[in-house]
Amino acid sequence: MEKTDIRFIGSVMELYKEFEEKGISLVYFGKFNHKITKMFISLSSDETELNNESRAVKRKLHHSVVEILQNLIKYSVHLFNNVKFAKGIFILGKKDNVYYIITVNEISINNIPKLTNSIDSVNKLGRVGLKEMYKKQLINGSVSKKGGAGLGFIDIARKTGNKLEYHFLPINDEQKYFVLKIKVDAKPA
Repeated sequence: MEKTDIRFIGSVMELYKEFEEKGISLVYFGKFNHKITKMFISLSSDETELNNESRAVKRKLHHSVVEILQNLIKYSVHLFNNVKFAKGIFILGKKDNVYYIITVNEISINNIPKLTNSIDSVNKLGRVGLKEMYKKQLINGSVSKKGGAGLGFIDIARKTGNKLEYHFLPINDEQKYFVLKIKVDAKPA
């Protein structure tokens, strides 16, 4: 075996150990489409079955995976040979009785203020406020060019009962990585 192969295998094993320590069971980097989304939904369902989770936890995790992937697909559109596709990272893990879903995708810096405002508005509210915001958005919300009515973040927060965690990491002067983390408690309150 060549020296570079041994270093590569060593790097992979370090990554494996870190994933294991952090409870990460699934990592995907690449293009996203509805087939990939279905696969992740199935894998997350398998994960909750293996862990013998309650129906409530299964539903919350399933719903959160669907919403977060729809968000990634809608707002991370790249062009290659005039064909649109979504590209990013999807991570699913469980640590200390909490499932977490993390997505990373590129966004235009022009979208950051609106996105920050949306998430911060959702994170400020409790259950009652989120329910009211959801109803108001259903009635008054308009469907965007991307097909959403702004309900995704509200719905995730309502269903999980947890705040949405997010960060923006620099890429260049026009884009940043949008990192979104959702937590789903494995032991319902």
